[in-house]
Amino acid sequence: MRALDLLHISLADQCLYGFADGQLLLRLPVSTALNGPGELNGSGCTPRGLHRVRAKIGEGLPLGAVLRGRRWTGELWSAELAVRFPERDWILSRILWLSGCEPGRNRLGVVDTFRRYIYLHGTPDSEPMGEPRSHGCIRLRNADLVELFPRVPFNCAVRIEEAACPDWAAAPLN
Repeated sequence: MRALDLLHISLADQCLYGFADGQLLLRLPVSTALNGPGELNGSGCTPRGLHRVRAKIGEGLPLGAVLRGRRWTGELWSAELAVRFPERDWILSRILWLSGCEPGRNRLGVVDTFRRYIYLHGTPDSEPMGEPRSHGCIRLRNADLVELFPRVPFNCAVRIEEAACPDWAAAPLN
């Protein structure tokens, strides 16, 4: 599996597109913020612009591992656990923690993506993909995230945009 050098997340398509050397290698459904795009701290929105993967958390954890405060609780997600803790925003399996690259847009001050704890993370399989439902993060299926995780190096570029993915990137994968 080739390492990826760019993740493009389309808010319009609710898809993550993975590229290496300009070639589309991966397409995965995601779920971004129910509140839409936006950068302000406390907005519950998904930040736009250029980001980097600043931290990778959860390597080697089992599928469905429950993470709170970026640490494994020792729990594995289950429907029974969800009933016991209905208020939790489930962060499962792995975390790719983003840091903004554009001062004033998604870096520093009240728009700092890293300080907002914006991640790509796993979510229960009962949660729909392809529609905005998160609190600002980018949710993925656990199996998709576990497949993606080793292909994403530290400092991998992550572009989050409102526009649909360009036609050339939406073409069928080889």
